[in-house]
Amino acid sequence: MSTKTERLMSLRAARQLRRVRDFYSAGALLWAAVAAWTGWTHPGSRQMWVSLLLLGVFAGLLVTAAVWLRRFQAAPGRNPVHHAARGRARTRPTAWGHARTYHAAS
Repeated sequence: MSTKTERLMSLRAARQLRRVRDFYSAGALLWAAVAAWTGWTHPGSRQMWVSLLLLGVFAGLLVTAAVWLRRFQAAPGRNPVHHAARGRARTRPTAWGHARTYHAAS
C-alpha cells in the first residue's frame, strides 16, 4: 500500500506534467504561427526553416508530455496490493478424506 507521501508526490507529478503539457502546447502554437508568418513573408528562407525546426521540437515535447501524463494516470497501483501467504502450498487429508490446502511458513 502506498504511503501518504507517495500519493502526494504522485499528485504533484501529475500537476507538473499538466503544466508542462500546457507550456509545450503554447510553444507549439506560437511556433506554428511564427512558421506560417515567416513562410508567407519569406518562403524558403533560413528563418522559416528554423521556425519549422522549433515547431517540430515543441510538438515532439508536447507529444512526449501527453503520453507520459496518459501513462501516469492509467498506471495501476492506486489500489492496495494483495500479497499471497509466505511459503509453498501443501496438502493434507482431512477427516473426511478430502485434501485441504494450507500454507506452511518455510
